[in-house]
Amino acid sequence: MTRSPVLALAQVGVSYGGGEVLSVEALEALEGEVLGVIGPNGSGKSTLLRVLGLLERPTRGEVSFRGRPVDARSALAERRRMAMVFQQPLLADMTVAENVALGLAFRGAAGDGTERRVAHWLERLNIAPLRDQRARTLSGGQAQRVALARALVLAPEVLLLDEPFSGLDEPTRAALLPDVAAILRSDRVTTVFVTHDRGEAQALADRVAVLIGGRVLQLDETARVFHAPASEEVARFVGVETIVTGRVLARDHGVTVVDVAGHKLEVAAAGRPGDLVRLGIRPEDVTLMPPTDAAPLSSARNRLTGTIARLVPSTPGTRVVVDVGFPLVATVTTRSIQDLGLVEGVPITAVFKASAPHLIGPA
Repeated sequence: MTRSPVLALAQVGVSYGGGEVLSVEALEALEGEVLGVIGPNGSGKSTLLRVLGLLERPTRGEVSFRGRPVDARSALAERRRMAMVFQQPLLADMTVAENVALGLAFRGAAGDGTERRVAHWLERLNIAPLRDQRARTLSGGQAQRVALARALVLAPEVLLLDEPFSGLDEPTRAALLPDVAAILRSDRVTTVFVTHDRGEAQALADRVAVLIGGRVLQLDETARVFHAPASEEVARFVGVETIVTGRVLARDHGVTVVDVAGHKLEVAAAGRPGDLVRLGIRPEDVTLMPPTDAAPLSSARNRLTGTIARLVPSTPGTRVVVDVGFPLVATVTTRSIQDLGLVEGVPITAVFKASAPHLIGPA
C-alpha cells in the first residue's frame, strides 16, 4: 500500500552568514512511518528538524504539509498539528499530570476528556504512579517520559524528536527506547527523529536518512542503509569498519569471487570480472575461532587465518582487529575473549558468510 507524505521538503537550503549548512533536494515523512535522520555532530540534523517543524524558514525551497506548501500565514496553524520533544525536557514547575495536560491547555483543548487522555498517556509511558509528583523532583528519564506524554496526549499528526535519548544514562535509555518504539509502532504515529546514535535508528526507524555535511547521502529502509550503504562515507558512519579494495575474478551461480590481498573471498553480490571494487564488512558479521575449529562451518564460505593485531574495548563488545593480510575487524563478547584466550599476537581464524561482504562500489 502506497503511503502519502505528511511532511515534505523540496529543494530546501539553509544558509548562515553566507555559507549553506543544509541542502536537501527532496525528503518525505510518510503517513504512519518512523523516519530516522542520522549523522555526526554538526551535520545539520537539528537545523533540518527545525525546518520540518516549521520553527525555521529555509533560505530557499519549499516545505509542504499534506501536499500543501506552507507559507508564513499558514505556518502557525500547521505547527499546531505537530508536537516536538527536545533533548532536554522543558517542564513547568507543576505536577507530572499538570505538565502532561499543559499542551492541551495551550491549544485550547482542555476540558471534557482531558483527565482521561492524561491518565491514558501516563499509563502508556509507565509514569502513572508519579502523577502528583513535582516535575523538578524527577530523574532525567522520568522527565523525558513526561515530555513524551505531553507531546503524545495532543494526538499530533507528526511527532518530531530531537535526540530525545542522548541526555540519558545507558540503563535509563535502554528502558525508555523499547517503550517508545512500541508506542510508535502500535499507534503508527508519523515521526521524524534525529540522532547520532546508530543503535537508536535501528531500534526505531522504518526508514533512515543519512545526513552528512548538510546533505542526505542515502535514504532507504533501515536494514538497507546499515547493510548496503550507498557510499564509503555512509558505510563508515553506519559502522562498517573493514573497507578493502579487491579485484573481481569470477562470477558463478550468484556468487562473485573477489581477490583481496591474495585471499579469494566469496561475495553474494553482482560483480564484473576484472573490475576493481571496494568491499565493506560489518564487525558483527565476523566470527572468530581457533584455526582447528573453522573447517566444520560449512555455511560460512570465507575463512581467513591471521593473527590478532589489537583489542579495543567498546560498547557493546570488544573490537578485535585481525591481521589477515589486511586489517579485519570483528566484534566479540567479553566471554568470547576469555574462552578463546584472545591476546595480541595469537593465531586466529576469522569466518564470515558470503552474504556478509557488501560491494560498496568501484575502487
